[in-house]
Amino acid sequence: MGTDFSRYKLTMDRNETLVALQKRLGHAFEHPSLLQEALTHRSALARRPGKRHGKTEPHETLACHGAKTSNERLEFIGDRVLGLVIAQWLFERFPREQEGALGARHAHLVSRPVLADIAQMIGLAEALLIARHEEVAGIRELASVRADAMEALLGAVYLDAGLEKARKLIHRFWKDEIDREKMPHKEPKTLLQEYVLAKGNDLPQYELLSAKGPSHSPVFCVEVTALGRAGTGEAKSKRQAETAAAVDLLQKLGQETKSV
Repeated sequence: MGTDFSRYKLTMDRNETLVALQKRLGHAFEHPSLLQEALTHRSALARRPGKRHGKTEPHETLACHGAKTSNERLEFIGDRVLGLVIAQWLFERFPREQEGALGARHAHLVSRPVLADIAQMIGLAEALLIARHEEVAGIRELASVRADAMEALLGAVYLDAGLEKARKLIHRFWKDEIDREKMPHKEPKTLLQEYVLAKGNDLPQYELLSAKGPSHSPVFCVEVTALGRAGTGEAKSKRQAETAAAVDLLQKLGQETKSV
């Protein structure tokens, strides 16, 4: 029996989808396999017990689409490329600001919400390869999935064409965001602390709930409690997870986090 490609959000015009995405990026990949890897969610490579002789077989083969591994490794390098480019950009753009202010700006510009918004702007989610059971669960719409894919895409561009090409892409897509903020951001943890103290309560308490995933790309889950409420966050570092948890709790407390 042939492969059942209905398990994936794959269409006959996938090549058109990839061509359109590259046009929006302003970059045609010399090594298309890098683009395919950047667009492959780990669920698309999941395995399950096969029906023949109890052997393990892949859910479906993506070989005809050039996908042999998920985008997690590219996330790793894309995260570093983005961090470096943004750091240099801010250093040059705001010559009078000190480390604290630059750090706050940097944390915002490389944050999950900004990455997810830019991924949404360029239609990245629609191009992802995702297993059908995850598709049904709505994983394509998660900000974390879009943000991770955006990092992977930056990593792919860097490996395909070098740092200058990645820099130009980042400057083009992050320009509006960096222009929008006239003052440095306050980190969510700072905003939460100020809000809680203003209410006359004790400082927020952070607790690491779990740390999972491979050593090169761990995922931390943190819970923060304050004012009788709790917020949770997941990220690739404990600090980022604490930030995400603070944002979650601020939202639950009805605070404005758009400027975070």
